[in-house]
Amino acid sequence: MILDMLSYYKMIKKNNINIIYSGPIWSDGIEGIGGTLRKRLEFDDMPLSASQSVFSVFVEQMNNILMYSADKEPFPSSDDRIFDVSKGVFILGSRDRTYFIQSGNVMRDESVEMMKNRIEHLNTLDKSELRKYYKEQIKSENANPESKGAGLGLIEIARRASSKIDYTFTPLEDGLTFFSMYVTIG
Repeated sequence: MILDMLSYYKMIKKNNINIIYSGPIWSDGIEGIGGTLRKRLEFDDMPLSASQSVFSVFVEQMNNILMYSADKEPFPSSDDRIFDVSKGVFILGSRDRTYFIQSGNVMRDESVEMMKNRIEHLNTLDKSELRKYYKEQIKSENANPESKGAGLGLIEIARRASSKIDYTFTPLEDGLTFFSMYVTIG
């Protein structure tokens, strides 16, 4: 099947999208996508602090996909290791020196409430409260049984974002939900 590439090109141009990635995500593979992202940020001649924020949010969003994706499959490596490959989507766009970073992945329904509560809590905090909360979380042990990480990634995203984290949960079938996170940096 031949896709209408002109339509995709027009949609990408209209929405100021610079990078789109959809497919397998694994910890070592993030480096390749990250290299492309770094080159794009260099090309755009961004201030260093904004560039670092965009890259940091990208890494945290990719780690979020790795941790919470319900769409995983084992993959054997050339050195006889087997690791999980998650599937997700990453989009980077820019408009008037403001960048937007959106990611998405399928997650299990039982993780939705925990993720929603975390983001909602972070969206109530200002920058100084986020800094304080981050330091508190570093010192504390993660007591949340639903969490698969240290809980710092979403805080880091909120700290670097120019506005509140925007997100959606779209119910799918078989106990699954599509989670999308949208962050702006400017």
